[in-house]
Amino acid sequence: MAVNSATSFVLSSILTLLIFSGMQMYKPQLILSPMTIIFGGYLGSLMFMFFVTAVGNLETILFGKAFQLKLPEVVLSMGISLIAAGMVHRICFTTCLIFCVITIYYMNKLSQKKYAVVAPQPAAVKSRRHK
Repeated sequence: MAVNSATSFVLSSILTLLIFSGMQMYKPQLILSPMTIIFGGYLGSLMFMFFVTAVGNLETILFGKAFQLKLPEVVLSMGISLIAAGMVHRICFTTCLIFCVITIYYMNKLSQKKYAVVAPQPAAVKSRRHK
């Protein structure tokens, strides 16, 4: 069930803040082992996904349905998520970067599948040449 842009903006913003605060509160547990450090980077990429969604929904609310996210918004969102992951551990920063690139690839792929306009194929023209 899809929600409108305003509701999605609120939900994405709340989830972004919850993930950020959870990463900061559970920082000692996240740096106990290599697997939990990688999990911290994954949490950073989830924060990135929700932050990009919040920014995109805010722009949709302000500028209309036709407005799309551009590279500066994505880079800003990724930078904020990387800083949040880097506050936990240096390796969280690196794994967050890897997971963010994977996340944005699949978000773009899903967006293209859902919203891309397919151009009609040109009709084949039969030529009538007499010999």
